[in-house]
Amino acid sequence: MDRVELYSRVRCHLCEDAHHVLINQQNKYPFALSVLDVDRDSDLRARFGDCVPVVVINGKVRFRGRVNPALLARILRNDAARGDQSSPGTS
Repeated sequence: MDRVELYSRVRCHLCEDAHHVLINQQNKYPFALSVLDVDRDSDLRARFGDCVPVVVINGKVRFRGRVNPALLARILRNDAARGDQSSPGTS
């Protein structure tokens, strides 16, 4: 299962849009979603500053700013396919 982190802040319309896109894709591709408010942690605020939203999938930054739903779906679909191939008992 993929692990997705959304780094965002309150009253950020792009962050809200990104969250909405992620929730919609979560209905199709199961993944664990963590939403982290960069303003609640000084390290995160220093790391991301005003560059939010940031979407990290399995430890890799995939989006900054707007999230492209089609590209997100392709990333999640490809990750799911790779996961199926490496599962025991598959050929």
